[in-house]
Amino acid sequence: MAEVLLERADRVAIVTVHDPDRRNALTLDLSDQLVRAIEDCERDDGVHAVVVTGAPPAFCAGADLTALGEAREEGLRRIYAGFLAVAGCALPTIAAVGGAAVGAGLNLALACDVRLVGARARFDARFLQLGIHPGGGMTWMLQRLVGPQTATAMTLFGQVLDADAAVARGLAWDRADGGHDELVASAVELARAAADAPRGLVRTIKSSMRTTAVLDEHAQAVDTELTPQAASIGTPEFQARLAAMRARISGH
Repeated sequence: MAEVLLERADRVAIVTVHDPDRRNALTLDLSDQLVRAIEDCERDDGVHAVVVTGAPPAFCAGADLTALGEAREEGLRRIYAGFLAVAGCALPTIAAVGGAAVGAGLNLALACDVRLVGARARFDARFLQLGIHPGGGMTWMLQRLVGPQTATAMTLFGQVLDADAAVARGLAWDRADGGHDELVASAVELARAAADAPRGLVRTIKSSMRTTAVLDEHAQAVDTELTPQAASIGTPEFQARLAAMRARISGH
C-alpha cells in the first residue's frame, strides 16, 4: 500500500515514503500525504527534528510517470507540494538516502537541510534524459548546494553521483555504512543535538540561518541575530543550563 509513514523516536520524527514496489515514486496522493506528515511534525511540540527517508530499495524514484505525463501546471504544483513542504519545514530536516534519488526524488533529498547517505545511494537528475525540463526549483536548490559546475554536470551532462561522490561534492554530509535501519538510526543520532535543545530555539536558529544565507553584509547578519540571541539569554532553559555549567566548573 502506497503511504507515508510517520514515527517518533525521542523528539525526532521519521517520515518514510513507503511504496517500495514502485520505488517510492511520488504520486499526487503520496505528495498530499507527505504534506500532511510535515504539518503534523510542525504541530507536535514533542518533535524537534525530522528525518525523511524512503522504503528500500530506493529513496524516491521521482514523480510517478503516469501522473507526470498527465500533469499540467496545477498537477505539477501538487506533485511539488510534498517536497516543498519539506523545504519549508520550520524544524531541521535530514534526508536518510539509502538508494536512488531520481528527478523529483532528488528534489526531495535537496529539500532537506542535511543529507546522510547509505552505500547504495545515488543522485540522478534525469530530467534531460526523460525529455522534460527540471521543475520544483531543482536547478536553484542544486546550484546553491554544490555550485554551478557540479549542478551542470548532473543536470545537462547526465552525471550521477554515488554515495562517496555525493559526500566529496558536498551534496551529502556523510556516509553511514550498514543497511537501511542503520542509516536511519545514524540520521536520528545526527539529529540528537537539535532533539535535545529547546524546540523554540531550534526553530528560531533555523529561521535566522535562512535569513542570513541571503544577506550580503556581515553587519546585517549581526543585526539579524541580535534580537533572538538577547531573547534566548532570558529564557529559563538558558538560565538552567548556565547554572548547571557553572556548577560543573566549580565542582559542586
